[in-house]
Amino acid sequence: MSKKLSGVHALVTGASSGLGYAMAEALLEAGATVALTSRGGSKLHEAVAAFKQKGYDAYGLSLDVRSEQSAQEAAQWVTKEWGKLDVLVNNAGIGMRTVNPRFLVEPQPFYKVKPEGFRDLIDTNVTGYFLVARAFAPLMIEQRKGRIINISMNYETMKRKGFVPYGPSRAATESLSFIMAEDLKEYGVAVNMLLPGGATVTGMIPDEIKQEIEKQFSLIDPRVMGEPIVFLASDTSEGITGERIVAIEFDKWLKERGLY
Repeated sequence: MSKKLSGVHALVTGASSGLGYAMAEALLEAGATVALTSRGGSKLHEAVAAFKQKGYDAYGLSLDVRSEQSAQEAAQWVTKEWGKLDVLVNNAGIGMRTVNPRFLVEPQPFYKVKPEGFRDLIDTNVTGYFLVARAFAPLMIEQRKGRIINISMNYETMKRKGFVPYGPSRAATESLSFIMAEDLKEYGVAVNMLLPGGATVTGMIPDEIKQEIEKQFSLIDPRVMGEPIVFLASDTSEGITGERIVAIEFDKWLKERGLY
């Protein structure tokens, strides 16, 4: 991958593993300076250390997306250390395993979901995107440029049996994204959505049922997010906002818009 993102500063939430890690790696490989964030711990430290060893300009930042204070502190760090932020990737989230570990093989109806499990997931997946974007939007507005990429999922999952509260959380994320795009358009800040296009090999699928899942689904490698995330972070995507891009259909999306 070429160094087309040289000079670009990006922050990726939930970057210590899964989709976040794959996207951070792709941005780094393309020459970007990247802050990988998570709630902290050894996984984040090890990920950043491994990237630094490869010569990438990677930083680790503790960020709890559910905390307004934590989001504001991350924005303050970026402003102080970098003076700008070109790309924000809202990815941190939790999945169905937090309310039903066997969600893909034994769906649980919504009326059996515990209220605290529902609230916790919504607080992370929806309110988290809002809080982080809210913290960084003023900096991007001041710059009169910036790109926010909100990670989402298939429409099918929003309607699938037994997928409360994860389905509703991502439906809300998409509405939030469309409105954010409209609110920020006049300031030259783009907001787009990116999703893999199916179930991916990430920590959201418990190891103990992974073999069962692989019999029913063809799991997608998280690295499928690499090419589209680099595109959305680059000047090539200038003027594109309010779009919903499916990673496994990215080539088709480019061709339809004459960008291939």
